[in-house]
Formats: sequence, C-alpha cells, structure tokens
Amino acid sequence: MNKSTVSQIVELDASKPIWDRCFMVAPLVLVGTRDEDGSLDLAPKHMAFPLGWQNYFGFVCSPRHQTYVNIKRAGEFTVSYPKPSQVLYASLAASPRCEDGAKTILQGFPTFPAKQVDGEFIEDAYLFLECKHHKTVEGFGENCLITGEVVAARAHPDYIRSTELDDQELIHEAPLMAYLPPGRFATITRSNAFPFPAHMKR
Repeated sequence: MNKSTVSQIVELDASKPIWDRCFMVAPLVLVGTRDEDGSLDLAPKHMAFPLGWQNYFGFVCSPRHQTYVNIKRAGEFTVSYPKPSQVLYASLAASPRCEDGAKTILQGFPTFPAKQVDGEFIEDAYLFLECKHHKTVEGFGENCLITGEVVAARAHPDYIRSTELDDQELIHEAPLMAYLPPGRFATITRSNAFPFPAHMKR
C-alpha cells in the first residue's frame, strides 16, 4: 500500500460498534431449539462458525434470546444451512414472537426431526448439524458465544464434495448463500482455488 493510499484510510470510531460501516462475508444458519412447551424455535444467526478442526460449532447469541434460554435448559440444538432459494425462510425466522410468547410463523415451515437430539431442521437446506451444548462463554459485551459438539451431521447429496467432481463445478451446480451484514445477501456460484504456499500445514 503506497503512502497516498494510506493517507486516504478512514478512521472508524471504535467507541461504538463498527460492524455496520463495511460489508463483510458471513454464513447464515438457522439454529433450532425447543421452547419449554415443546414448540419449535428457529433463529437466524450469521456470527456462526466451526470451532477448530474437530467437530465443534459455535455462534454468537444474547442471553435475552429464547435460543440462549432453550439451550441452557435442554443442552442441545440443531443447525440448518439454508440454500439461496430459502432466504425468505431465514428472514421470516427472525419475526418477533406474539404477545403470548409463541412464534406462530414457524408453524408454516417444512421441517423434519433430528435423530440424536430433540430438535428439527428446515427441509431442503444443504447441511444439517446436531449439537450437544459444550460450553457458553460470556463477556462479549451483552453477547456470548454458545458452543456445541457436533454429534451427528447430514448433507444434501448435491453439496457433498467428491473426487469425481471439480470443486468449482460443484459450487456452480449447488450455489451457496452468503450473508453480507448489515443487511444484504449473495448467491455464490463461482470460486477459485486458493493459492496456498507449498508444504503449508494446518
């Protein structure tokens, strides 16, 4: 970066949240839990990611959210990775609850049950994780990091990598959805191989 470019960099005010000043690329998942009465809760999360190279998964949540309450009580949750065609489901899952606390909008969602945890997935997503609560890390301002161990996983066959199919062709035929906070999304149909250095290891 040359000096003229450096002089043009804009200073952001770090005394308040900076995350809505620029777009970033994030996943978008639906975390599934059960309310105390047994009804389904699905909540969209974009601060969500694998934790390490083993089967651990985490996402940022707030103690004010029902997802946090449900996981603290039941100790388990599901994760659905929706396709770009399901962006409306991800949007509707963020709808507020009714005055009685019910999230009736979810009654119209096509779902199917998990096998090893008491939860459900949204139909026609492409990756499905069943998680047992591992630990919750508090202290990120008003938020926390909820982590889980993946005890079961399934995937749509069109999205599974294979030695018989080039990765670029796979992504072209089975597009991925990316969330671009603070309020846009994109459909990924093209990719390039990353130029890793020779002999690089994890």
